[in-house]
Amino acid sequence: MGVIRGSKQNEFLPGTLDMLLLRTLMRGPMHGYGIAQFIRQRSDDVLQIGEGSLYPALQRLQVKGYISAEWGLSENKRRARFYRLTRKGEKQLELEVESFDRVMEAIAHVMLPG
Repeated sequence: MGVIRGSKQNEFLPGTLDMLLLRTLMRGPMHGYGIAQFIRQRSDDVLQIGEGSLYPALQRLQVKGYISAEWGLSENKRRARFYRLTRKGEKQLELEVESFDRVMEAIAHVMLPG
């Protein structure tokens, strides 16, 4: 599972990693290292995804048909697997974002004082 730097539990909410990966791939095809770096940088180093979480999650998303993968050359001319969001993945991302929004709203209500 991915980690949240500075958190005692050091794990994302269930399903959050898949949503972050799908959302990142909305930007276009990326290799695994690039995906992890984008999420880390975009979150100001708060969200960090290790290889032990990243590649099984990408494999799971590929098996479900949410992403596709093909071999290509990275920026430094090394062979890398590039992942691309599928139409099915776009639809799944919409569902995951709706679900996440509901959970965040519910948490916010619980956290209100009083």
